[in-house]
Amino acid sequence: MNSIDFALIFKALGDSNRLQIVQMLSDGEKCACKLLEQFEITQPTLSHHMRILCECGMVRVRKEGKWSHYSLSEEMLTMLKLFVNSLNASKDGECVCR
Repeated sequence: MNSIDFALIFKALGDSNRLQIVQMLSDGEKCACKLLEQFEITQPTLSHHMRILCECGMVRVRKEGKWSHYSLSEEMLTMLKLFVNSLNASKDGECVCR
């Protein structure tokens, strides 16, 4: 993954509703109707948020009849964790380029 891919993920997670959706999905797959119950938004607005999360790769969708079931992408979550863990702040004020 490159910096543009990570930027899309962080941009998607920069919205509080989408961040809350990701948190809700962290304990397993949820039907769109269950997600919608937790928000004061319309179904089209939820669909918009879910499209953004799916397009950046953080969320997968599984269709079952007329219902959409969403889950976190374990692969993308692992890559995101690795990226964040690779970040490092210099503790002693020295340049990290040495």
